[in-house]
Amino acid sequence: MIQLIEADQVVSLCSETLGLGKAHSIHDEVLLAALVRRAAGIVCPCSPGTLRRAVLESLFLLSEDAERLSDDVEMAVDKATIAGDLLELNQVTTDDPDVKGSWVFAAPPAFVRRSSGGVFLAGISPEGPSALPPDLAKRVQFDRHYRTLAPQAGEDLPKALKEFGLVELSERNWLKLPRQEEARTFVDRMTRELNELGPSGSVSDLQVLDGSRDPKCYKGRWSPAKNKSGIFVARRPQEYGAALWGLARLRDGELEKFLDLPPKRDKFRGADFAWHFQMALDHLSGKPQKFRVVGSGDPMRFDFFSPIPIWAERRLAIIGRTVERNRCLFSYEVPAREADAEINFLKNYLWLGPETPDGSN
Repeated sequence: MIQLIEADQVVSLCSETLGLGKAHSIHDEVLLAALVRRAAGIVCPCSPGTLRRAVLESLFLLSEDAERLSDDVEMAVDKATIAGDLLELNQVTTDDPDVKGSWVFAAPPAFVRRSSGGVFLAGISPEGPSALPPDLAKRVQFDRHYRTLAPQAGEDLPKALKEFGLVELSERNWLKLPRQEEARTFVDRMTRELNELGPSGSVSDLQVLDGSRDPKCYKGRWSPAKNKSGIFVARRPQEYGAALWGLARLRDGELEKFLDLPPKRDKFRGADFAWHFQMALDHLSGKPQKFRVVGSGDPMRFDFFSPIPIWAERRLAIIGRTVERNRCLFSYEVPAREADAEINFLKNYLWLGPETPDGSN
């Protein structure tokens, strides 16, 4: 006898098995984040593409929109890196000669203290959905791709977590902020490094971030290199895997020099370095990228229109929580007492300009 089960029943059963309660859709961000963590505990180390495929292949019959599901899983894998659940090669030590530079690794279970007194959970247990005992696991609060845990009255939560084998990460070491510098200093330093390179060969299908286009429309800023001159954030395709990040010097659409990102000495991801550099370019052009501050109560909402580096988003995740976006790329709620400090951080480190809901500065 064969018993047929509806897709929504499978989704609900899967969610409950992972300790999440009931989920109503396979596109649920909390569920996809948990599935990525579970798959990573089994298949990592591997390429991000392999991890995405492992998740997608287990879900392909549960969604009527395959393209949306693929985009959602890709986002979940990317957010797992931001959350500290996945580590890249430059963050681990391995003697395996077969490990590729683009591979990701399952991070060991860990936590970071939050100013609220709770903790931000990171890492993956290879044995099951959670590294915590059942009484603690059921208290975990899921904020889309992130997990937090609040202490009970009189409870020494960090001590309890350490006793169960979780490693405490200091906020400073986990964020790994770059040095603060002026936008002009940053751009000049990288321009010199680019100009010192020899000529680059031609690259077909080179895509660049066009600084003349509206910074509020991130996807719309990407365009072919055709007819462009100057220094641009760029991506060049490769035969296998995602396109590589870099800085390109162009003359009339022809590639003269290409600097791979991140520089070999740097600890940040190529995408993070590129986004940071574009923010500096936009600031110097007099058209800085914006973020929107909404509300005057507690909490306050910060809306972002372009991606920000992993170290900046981790800072927001530590002090705040993600919320539904409203005409932007993503949003965070931040306690009112932290708002001024975060506005100054975004200005000083990312050269972003605040904007009120009516569009004024």
